[in-house]
Amino acid sequence: MSPDSIDMSYPWPARNDRPRAGVARIARRRLLRAESAERMRTVTASGRAIRVAVREGTPGQPPLLLCNGIGASLELLQPFVDAFDPRRGVIRFDMPGIGGSPAPVIPYHLAASARLLSGLLDQLGYQQADVLGISWGGGLAQQFALSRPDRVRRLVLVATGPGALMVPGRPQVLMRMLTPRRHRDPGYAARVAGELYGGSAREAPALARDLLHATTRLGPARGYYYQLISGIGWTSLPRLPKLRQPTLILAGDDDPIIPLVNARIMHRLIPRSELHIYHGGHLELVADAERIAPVVAEFLDADLATLETRGRKGSQP
Repeated sequence: MSPDSIDMSYPWPARNDRPRAGVARIARRRLLRAESAERMRTVTASGRAIRVAVREGTPGQPPLLLCNGIGASLELLQPFVDAFDPRRGVIRFDMPGIGGSPAPVIPYHLAASARLLSGLLDQLGYQQADVLGISWGGGLAQQFALSRPDRVRRLVLVATGPGALMVPGRPQVLMRMLTPRRHRDPGYAARVAGELYGGSAREAPALARDLLHATTRLGPARGYYYQLISGIGWTSLPRLPKLRQPTLILAGDDDPIIPLVNARIMHRLIPRSELHIYHGGHLELVADAERIAPVVAEFLDADLATLETRGRKGSQP
């Protein structure tokens, strides 16, 4: 395989580490699947070198730009990409100092990061994209949609909130987010997975461990801290009524990091939003991608009249 391609074939955990049979089948497909290689490259956007993976889609259709959670490299999103409509183009990237992107010399702030995404689209030759953000990446996606509404066709917010002005998770959960230890210590990741991520991670902590370690690329520790402090003082809450893009909000009913009430608040404030509550926790976008990816694809494919009709109703599993 060429050095600019992604090799997504991973060893299955030892037999005594395997979770329940149903979850094991899901994990087996995700950790062992070797899809056709996506082109990996490094581009310079807004003065920063960014590692990017691009899956080409149907010409003339906007790609889906994926904004990842804190500390996670682009490989973590592979299960979702594999389950997502193969006709659609997908762009994913590592934030500065995460995965394969070099760490910046000085910290950056989330409010200024929209330029990074705009520059990334410029370098890849796209005028507009659909944007999905999960967790910390949901804040980045909101900032981009608010700052550059001309470049965001539709918005998907997964397991995320409006930043500093939100209903926080329990203090002991948030304390575990203050260091990158779960990304660097597989045993620790398994021990805290259920408490931290909820949902499927409660029953199969080894699955969360393998998603974070067998399928991701580790960056320097300061990259994590830069990403963490980038959100200090940032909030989208007073600006959410100004979001004009059709928006899908996906939230789990067992998410210790971002309590479900935040999704309900965002749904009330974003004018053209649709709320879908799924059974699960913070990592279900990748831990149960085959269930969630079709929901995202259906939203992106729906005509505007359909979205306007159902948008304020919301949906639940």
